[in-house]
Amino acid sequence: MTSQVSSTAEQADGALVGEQRTSGDGGPGKEVRRLDRVIIRFAGDSGDGMQLTGDRFTSETASFGNDLSTLPNFPAEIRAPAGTLPGVSSFQLHFADHDILTPGDAPNVLVAMNPAALKANIGDVPRGAEIIVNTDEFTKRPMAKVGYETNPLEDGSLSAYHVHPVPLTTLTIEALKEFGLSRKEAERSKNMFALGLLSWMYHRPTEGTEKFLRAKFAKKPDIAEANVTAFRAGWNFGETTEDFATSYEVAPATTAFPAGTYRNISGNLALSYGLIAAARQADLPLYLGSYPITPASDILHELSRHKNFGVRTFQAEDEIAGIGAALGAAFGGSLAVTTTSGPGVALKSETIGLAVSLELPLLIVDIQRGGPSTGLPTKTEQADLLQAMYGRNGEAPVPIVAPKTPADCFDAALDAARIALTYRTPVFLLSDGYLANGSEPWRVPEVDQLPDLRVQFATGPNHQLADGTEVFWPYKRDPESLARPWAVPGTPGLEHRIGGIEKQDGTGNISYDPANHDFMVRTRQAKVDGIEVPDLEVDDPADESGAGARTLVLGWGSTYGPITAAVRRVRGAGQRIAQAHLRHLNPFPGNLGEVLARYDKVVVPEMNLGQLATLLRARYLVDARSHTQVSGMPFKAEQLAEVLKEAIND
Repeated sequence: MTSQVSSTAEQADGALVGEQRTSGDGGPGKEVRRLDRVIIRFAGDSGDGMQLTGDRFTSETASFGNDLSTLPNFPAEIRAPAGTLPGVSSFQLHFADHDILTPGDAPNVLVAMNPAALKANIGDVPRGAEIIVNTDEFTKRPMAKVGYETNPLEDGSLSAYHVHPVPLTTLTIEALKEFGLSRKEAERSKNMFALGLLSWMYHRPTEGTEKFLRAKFAKKPDIAEANVTAFRAGWNFGETTEDFATSYEVAPATTAFPAGTYRNISGNLALSYGLIAAARQADLPLYLGSYPITPASDILHELSRHKNFGVRTFQAEDEIAGIGAALGAAFGGSLAVTTTSGPGVALKSETIGLAVSLELPLLIVDIQRGGPSTGLPTKTEQADLLQAMYGRNGEAPVPIVAPKTPADCFDAALDAARIALTYRTPVFLLSDGYLANGSEPWRVPEVDQLPDLRVQFATGPNHQLADGTEVFWPYKRDPESLARPWAVPGTPGLEHRIGGIEKQDGTGNISYDPANHDFMVRTRQAKVDGIEVPDLEVDDPADESGAGARTLVLGWGSTYGPITAAVRRVRGAGQRIAQAHLRHLNPFPGNLGEVLARYDKVVVPEMNLGQLATLLRARYLVDARSHTQVSGMPFKAEQLAEVLKEAIND
């Protein structure tokens, strides 16, 4: 027997949830409900494997063909005290049968592995949502540790939710009895039991996870089979228990993606691949000089695996050594990169100034996190924009490029490399923790679609003296790009000085002449100002009369997803608003001033205290309205939509 249920509700990305159909083809006594989208959050101790569980669910969801967006959230401590609120780790996944942009504002399903996970996350869970709770952990001591005076599973405090009490630990230990594992060893597989249960609930593929587990524990085949058994036990529990009478299907997002080959990718992985692709397209070796720092370390880990692509990675003793080595590699003719976060940028600032003076191509990849000082290592912020723009002594302009989504980190890396190589300048690439750790589907590009980044090294003299002698001038510039020649050390006849003291125009000799210094400072600024960047594109659909919006929301970097989701909500409510998003922050697009002048109101949401808004006010004398957040978490679409509605109606 098949029944149909239809409903409409505004979803997190601003579109409407379509028809929901319930059918009875989910097995004996089971129903299958078809949904447009779901938001799931796994939460537990940092040692409970929540990130692995979320990653595996995400991988199977990507292989199934859904659009998706993820938000890993883990503690800063390497091993926070078990069962405490600071030790809670979570992983949120939003997947759908259509185009989505954010990990979702609030979970439809919360999997809580212990009382701390429940208490830390319950505030985000809307009424009517499903909560799957590991009842084995709700004993007196764990509950007291987080301030529960009574058992929330029994005192009625969760009556607004659909609670599924599941003894995950007990069921996992029972399922693994045949393996002869100790209780502690068997308990470690409870995350796989939970993954199996959720995989059954949402009809996720299972073959990939079983293959992954056998590969991950290849040296411990008993452990591998124990995890596979726990995973299957979770699936079977969902299939047979009466508590889960309904499972759910979310169809592949067949209309959301152009034809092509796709894979799930995180921002740091996409950025790593972008750097490798840039080096290959430039026909240069790739050199990374880096010191490990959260959340940038994954780039060092990934690039170290690709020696076969001419990648050389150097883990330095500190941040200063890392960028010093990278700048040396740039002088030697490599595509040079250094990776860091905000605290490391502060340490690297003098060497970045040296790179400005030497006019060598160098990529400074800043994966921003909460500050100041060492701040919030595992949280996200956009707090380094002004540091990237001005955080050096003297006049030291550096171009700035910012990706907008995890997948866009690939293209942004290519763009940053283009600027660095063409104009012989260091370039900042500003990502952040939200993009770095989040993931989404990425269309793998064809090689012939990638830009040609090849450069010509200097090979001989480029200047003739008055007496007819031909010499090499290291600071004789290209008249269009103002870039100086790039001479690889050891090339006969191209010897020249380097160092931090001001250079004489043309010859590169040390100069203390005031007029020369003035000329060189202005020339370096003119070179950055003259970098070719595309005009800013504005999404401003006109109404029937042809009139556009009077309010513009302008963002940069990782705010793209929440802003776009909020704009969809605002337009869905019948109000008009225009949207634009900046990739190039130095120099700004040439038409930015004209775009800003077109609108009565400009709203700038940022995960800082208004840094881009400050730059816009100073440069264009526009009354940019800041909407800021520095909570260490990304904006929520619903909250942002309300801010935009207020701005329109103000």
